Amino acid sequence: MKIWVDADACPKVIKELLFRVAERTSVTMTLVANQFMFVPASPHIHSLQVGSEFNAADDRIAALCEPGDLIITADIPLAAEVVKKGAFALNPRGDFYDERNISQLLAMRDMMEHLRGGLMEQGSGGPPPFTAKDREIFANRLDKFMARTK
Repeated sequence: MKIWVDADACPKVIKELLFRVAERTSVTMTLVANQFMFVPASPHIHSLQVGSEFNAADDRIAALCEPGDLIITADIPLAAEVVKKGAFALNPRGDFYDERNISQLLAMRDMMEHLRGGLMEQGSGGPPPFTAKDREIFANRLDKFMARTK
């Protein structure tokens, strides 16, 4: 198993937590982003810089992940792709995407995007601020997942 991080929008506190998990478990983790990402010196932690094209990081993660890998992303279309390949997806707020919920989540996302129409271009405010509770939920679900896969 490898951990792939959709790193451009991943909160720093989550990346730092993932660095510790990769070291503790000796699992290879790769941050994929369209800009340079600092990673600690470690044989288990890598960064992969992709082009600035739309969805370049998502496309690379989807191409490189394998069944059983864990992908950290808040991007529901990317989660749908990796789940279809047999990988697992966890968003930074601690929600797992899997074959039981991904179709419904993708349909809901598409419907909301359609309802917003042009609001996305005008700016819709984005997601709510990331909280300490979000970090705690993510850490607990990640720990349970890692324990189950070992």
